[in-house]
Amino acid sequence: MNIQPYLMFDGRCEEALEFYKKTVGAQVEMILRFSESPEPNPGLAPGNENKIMHSSFRIGESTIMASDGMCNGTTRFGGFSLSLNLKAEADADKAYAALSEGGRADMPLQKTFFSPRFGALTDKFGINWLIHVV
Repeated sequence: MNIQPYLMFDGRCEEALEFYKKTVGAQVEMILRFSESPEPNPGLAPGNENKIMHSSFRIGESTIMASDGMCNGTTRFGGFSLSLNLKAEADADKAYAALSEGGRADMPLQKTFFSPRFGALTDKFGINWLIHVV
């Protein structure tokens, strides 16, 4: 059994994939566009045919799936965070700075009782991240 996050970016999925490639070295494994679907999607507004119906990408050993959803521009992420566990403090500093660009620093990176470096941020897409040195 396996649980994988599936993120809906409501029209900004391609931008998000590029951002995660640049910031945390994400590797895109596959992209399926609405125009490539063997079945029409009746709820999709005209002009969104080239948006991403489904994608899969890896960050380290984790696979995350993502989509543009119905491209209605109402992305709301809440009630969860993606925890990025790193081995070196310098890597945590780099990831924190890159992911928080255009977003919000919720808790600066700092030493805690459970980690030599821990911090929280919300990226420019509204995804909450926990940066953690293990």
